[in-house]
Amino acid sequence: MTTEMHKTATRDRLLASARRVFAEKGYHHATVAEICERAGANIAAVNYYFRSKDTLYVEAWQSAFQRSIAAHPPDGGVPADAPPDERLRGRIRSLTHRVADPESQEFDIIHKELASPTGLLTETLRTAIEPIRQGFSSIVRELLGPRASDTDVRLCEKSTITQCMHFMMRERFYRLSPDVPPPGPPPLGLDTNVVADHVFRFSLAGIREIRRQVESGDDGEPEPRDGAR
Repeated sequence: MTTEMHKTATRDRLLASARRVFAEKGYHHATVAEICERAGANIAAVNYYFRSKDTLYVEAWQSAFQRSIAAHPPDGGVPADAPPDERLRGRIRSLTHRVADPESQEFDIIHKELASPTGLLTETLRTAIEPIRQGFSSIVRELLGPRASDTDVRLCEKSTITQCMHFMMRERFYRLSPDVPPPGPPPLGLDTNVVADHVFRFSLAGIREIRRQVESGDDGEPEPRDGAR
């Protein structure tokens, strides 16, 4: 093995180890010593390859995200010239499967970051996630039609993404931490495809109804009962 190949292999092992340790323990409880031990590397290796624990943390998340996106492309394999409802279905399926995948360690790292913030991932998260959000947003705008407001688009986009995250994050944490389940009701235990199809049908029906309201001038509010005026 050449010197460059050895360096690349060591760096890759450190990233793989960091992904696991940060996903399990979060930034504050993860130690450079443990990361290096699991990677089979000298403790000085982190400074040599990444300069600091902070940089390693950011690059570990980026590495986890890139691996996850490679396994579950955001478009779900649906062609760009497909009808918008099919493109929405593809994106919903991609996101639900990505969250459900045990190898998608970026979600575990984010979960730990939210519980004990460092602020180190703020810009990295924004840069990485924004193209995916915009992909959802452009499809939602197409489905809502030209008369929909920016607020209509953002609300529908957020509602759709939040459903994917809510369903699958609970399933994920119950599966990964069966001995210490999160509070609240137990998971549904449904197949990921079943969840994805439900979110798609529910979201599409809601988007179509909001489009109907926008185009008809109906704000969707019920008429007040007698005496309530």
